[in-house]
Amino acid sequence: MDFITWATSPWGQSVPAHIAWGLMWVAVIAGFFFMVAHAIYVAVVTPRRVAEKISQAEAAAVPERVPRHSLAARLFHWIMAVSMFALLITAFLPKVGVEFNWVLYHWIAGLLLTVSVIFHIAHSSFFLDFWSIWPDRQDVRDSVNRVLRFFGKPAPPPKRFAKYPLENKLYHGVIMIAGLAVIVTGLFMMKRVPSILTPRNPYLFSDFTWGMIYVLHGLAGVSFIALIMVHVYMGIRPEKLPITKSMILGWMNRDFYLEEHDPQRWAVKPEKKRSYAGSDAD
Repeated sequence: MDFITWATSPWGQSVPAHIAWGLMWVAVIAGFFFMVAHAIYVAVVTPRRVAEKISQAEAAAVPERVPRHSLAARLFHWIMAVSMFALLITAFLPKVGVEFNWVLYHWIAGLLLTVSVIFHIAHSSFFLDFWSIWPDRQDVRDSVNRVLRFFGKPAPPPKRFAKYPLENKLYHGVIMIAGLAVIVTGLFMMKRVPSILTPRNPYLFSDFTWGMIYVLHGLAGVSFIALIMVHVYMGIRPEKLPITKSMILGWMNRDFYLEEHDPQRWAVKPEKKRSYAGSDAD
């Protein structure tokens, strides 16, 4: 199957028009197979983490409720989630026969996503621990050890995580690339539709360049189908529910923190009398 659909320009040139919409079913199937494969891996293959000794002083220094996500970070997450679901609904429902005025709602959702991402970049750069979401040397060492143990080779047992496990960090990188591709191409595409923000100018680029912009936008869009399926699946897994709840409440309990996270890699401050709903300590 050709993943690009082609058209003929007024000058007789063959130019890309968009992606082949069958790719959205490829994304659905890919997301489904990942979920099945992961569930089997967790149930059958995943090695048990060797319990690490935790001193009483180390445990006592951890508050009963460990702050994980600030109010601002949680608002960003849920606003971004709403905008992404709106983008997927307005982009792909018309392709399966559901007719409505999708263009208007699509670019409004796109602008909401754009504003939320700009806010997140500024917020994480100046008010949060910017580097906590990026892989470090310990992540690489642990991942190598996991692969070695998977193939039956001698290697140290898995360690407790920093604030974000390597899987979260890699997912963040992929979703960031896809999100930026959708946003940049979407902002250019707004020049081809009437809006109150920018004057319409369909002649900004050549037909071929416009086609490649639509192709890149479509590829990033269908990738979100699989990415969001995976994200929702991971969020509702029983062992991940404390993390999901922390995106609602802002904190996780001490027992889960001590079991899953390394205080040396993610240090938390002693508990203070404050409202977690308004905390900005992320």
